[in-house]
Amino acid sequence: MSEFAPIFIYLVISPLVSLIPLGVPFPFASNSSTYPEKLSAYECGFDPFGDARSRFDIRFYLVSILFIIPDPEVTFSFPWAVPPNKIDPFGSWSMMAFLLILTIGSLYEWKRGASDRE
Repeated sequence: MSEFAPIFIYLVISPLVSLIPLGVPFPFASNSSTYPEKLSAYECGFDPFGDARSRFDIRFYLVSILFIIPDPEVTFSFPWAVPPNKIDPFGSWSMMAFLLILTIGSLYEWKRGASDRE
């Protein structure tokens, strides 16, 4: 059971680390919602203009994909947390191949200018 103690500690501390910053502002927030404009759907004060079904530029989707890519990278990098003497060579090389594919994809996107702002 002692080998699982770090996992239990992690499961206790991680919700605290994420929930405490969410709860800290509530005692300091003011409850003055006297402005009906703030409760409206468009709190900036502008009436909606244009068609909501207009086409987006393809760069919008490319940038969103660039932000989604690190999520599986982190998820599939969890086996690196295992001590090196506990991983067989196949597992180690498969993780290296995964990171190589991600690196090639990132270099391709960088070369194509997917993150350039114009």
